[in-house]
Amino acid sequence: MKIPLSILKQYFLPQRLLSRFIGKVAHSKLALIKTPFIHYFHKHYHVNMQEALEPSLSAYPSFCDFFIRKLKPEARPVDAHLHHLVSPADGVISELGNIESTKLIQAKGVYFDLNNLFGQQSSIATAFTNGKFITIYLAPKDYHRVHMPLAGHLREMIYVPGKLFSVNTTSTQHIPQLFARNERVISIFETEAGPMALVLVGAMIVASINTRWAGQITPGAKRQISTHSYKNVFLRKGEEMGYFNLGSTVIVLFGDQSIAWESTLHVSSKLKMGEKIGVKGPSVLLAH
Repeated sequence: MKIPLSILKQYFLPQRLLSRFIGKVAHSKLALIKTPFIHYFHKHYHVNMQEALEPSLSAYPSFCDFFIRKLKPEARPVDAHLHHLVSPADGVISELGNIESTKLIQAKGVYFDLNNLFGQQSSIATAFTNGKFITIYLAPKDYHRVHMPLAGHLREMIYVPGKLFSVNTTSTQHIPQLFARNERVISIFETEAGPMALVLVGAMIVASINTRWAGQITPGAKRQISTHSYKNVFLRKGEEMGYFNLGSTVIVLFGDQSIAWESTLHVSSKLKMGEKIGVKGPSVLLAH
């Protein structure tokens, strides 16, 4: 398979330096910088500001504030059914399905490994062996806050340093182990359906990844894996858990037989945060 030039260039670009520079520009509060960026982005991507809690473009202090804009509650109703899982984000499904032992599909014919995704934290990876996963790509125009598919108690957060390759379709098809190579933040929750992992994957020009309980996690100051345990963090279904400063990808994982994805979902399906994407599995429903 011939590798596109756009992919080859990523191996030689100063990914982290470029991302930090874009981050500084995006956080600038100078009108000369922020105003053209915001207006161009709004027009180019046809951003629907009627959904935004603050519909006025001039009200945002910086481009980043515009990018992580909050929405009116009625813009994204959360499916309230007790046994339904909801989409954690607006976006497009890159892949979904079963985890075959420890293998996940990255793109057609391309796989990545569960242990690599979790930074070789084998005890955590074991909980998701033969489980279920869904990968959601957040395009630049999308709402970039991430919410809970189910209610859960946060047990652990893992920061895994890595590369900052782009995570678009072309990249997933041509860069091996992409999601297990890029910088990422992994949050492990205990839910009524068993363990649930939310993996927020960094990418080129993603300025930072933030969580509700720890604030800004990336870009990491230390280039090593770090793990933090939690006891008193509980988030309801549909509640915000974090956000991206500029776009990327979210991977949701569950254990074996704990859930079933909605049968109508497929690769390239468009999702809105809060809509039904699955149900708790039969063994879970019988237990309740």
